[in-house]
Parts: sequence; structure tokens; C-alpha cells
Amino acid sequence: MKKMLLLPFLLALVLSLVSIRSEAYAFGGCESDCQKCHTLEKTEVQQILTKFKAEDAKILDIKMSPVKGLWEISLEDKGNKGVMYISFSKKYIIGGSIFEIDTALNKTQETLSTAQPADRYVDTSKIPLDGAILMGDKDARYKVIVFTDPDCPFCLRLHNEIKKILSEKKEIAFYLKLMPLKFHPDAYWKAKSILCSKEPIRLLEENFEKKTIPKTDCDTKLPDENIKLGEELGITGTPTMIMPDGLVVVGLRDSGTIEELVLNPHKKETPKWG
Repeated sequence: MKKMLLLPFLLALVLSLVSIRSEAYAFGGCESDCQKCHTLEKTEVQQILTKFKAEDAKILDIKMSPVKGLWEISLEDKGNKGVMYISFSKKYIIGGSIFEIDTALNKTQETLSTAQPADRYVDTSKIPLDGAILMGDKDARYKVIVFTDPDCPFCLRLHNEIKKILSEKKEIAFYLKLMPLKFHPDAYWKAKSILCSKEPIRLLEENFEKKTIPKTDCDTKLPDENIKLGEELGITGTPTMIMPDGLVVVGLRDSGTIEELVLNPHKKETPKWG
């Protein structure tokens, strides 16, 4: 079969994928540096190209795309150059280019680029704690809600910071909401297994330690409910914490910063991580 040139190949590929269910969702990622979580090797891209009879295409570069959750692949085929995108899950391919929309007024763009993001608060009374994994004393004065993912390495690091706090501050408790991210393909079933376990903390920690955990037949709806709740609250990535006063804190924080946010909510945050 005569090999297609790269650009027609990408067009045909996109058209051939229309029958596949597309999913639009915001990529918060585990944390801002996605390359700490996700990798894509040239050999993996070559295998994908081979499946689509484009094995002669030369891979020029692999890098993070401007949109989180996608790898940008620069290719050359018979003198024609182009790009395609592969999702972190390595299940979806997008052909074509991604362009950033320029702000019409330069002054407006300068204002936006220098503006500091405003603190965001949610009503904690509307967040059910039933089914959450409790770490700490249920009668603790301060309750922190944590949206976490079993396969997010930054969630593991936050988990360790939480354990440091609990060893010193008995007045703080953490309620873990397992919200498996869509680009972590095993996170959903792992969340179910952990939530169905009689010892969810032990199973979660074994999973964080890269130990094999059993896959359960339990049909709990908690992960779906947590995903829906996260969408309603505008939570797109893990870890995300909600402080007792409703402050939404996205990303990893050290134990000292978390304690300050809980015990001194009006003090300006100066996090080490985030």
C-alpha cells in the first residue's frame, strides 16, 4: 500500500476516530510539572505510527503541549512536517495544531497576565462526608477535605504530609475523597477497591507504595459521586484541599503551610510547594 503523506494521514486519522467517544474535561494534572508523572518514549510513538501504516514518519520532537494532558509530537514524512497530539492515557490521538487565542486588546492582556488569582471559597456544608476516608479523630475541631487520586504521586506526597500533621495536631482531621482522574487509567478501579475495603487507609497506602492491591467486584458509586462533586465545585486536579473555612487549595503543600491555613485562616499563604 502506498504510504500517505503525513498531513493527509493526520486528516484521515482524525476522521477515522469520530466514532470513538470523545471526552472534554479540564486537565488539572496531578500538579503543575506533569513530566514528573507522565512519560512518552519515541518507541511508543513509533508503535502508534506503525499501527496506522505511517512507520516511515520521522519523529522530530516530543514535548508537553500548550494544553495539559496532551503530548505534542513533531513529525516529518517525505519532506512534509506536521504535529499530532497523544493523550497522557495514550488512548487518544488528535491531529492538527493547537493555537492560543490572542487577547484583542494588549492592555487587557497585560492586566490579565499580571493579575493575582483571587482566593476561591466553597460552602463546606454542601460537601457530604459520608463515604470519605477519615484520617484523624472524627470529633476533631477542624476538618479538611482532600480530593485525591490513587495514582497521583503528588497525592502520595501530600498523604505523607498529612500523617506528619496528625502525629502532632489531634485537633485536625482529614476526609479523603477519592476522585480518580481520567488520564490515570487504573485509578478508577483502584478507588473502588480502596473504598470497598474494610481497611481503606491501609490499602491506599499499599497502593501508594506500589504494592499490588486486589481488584474488587464491589459496585460502589462513591468514585462517580466524588467525580461529579468535583465537577460541581470546579475541581479539576489532584490533590485539592478544602480548608475548614472553605478555602480551595490546589496542589501540594507542606505540613507547616497546611497547619497555618487551618489554624490561621486569615494569614497570607507562603507555600513551599504548589
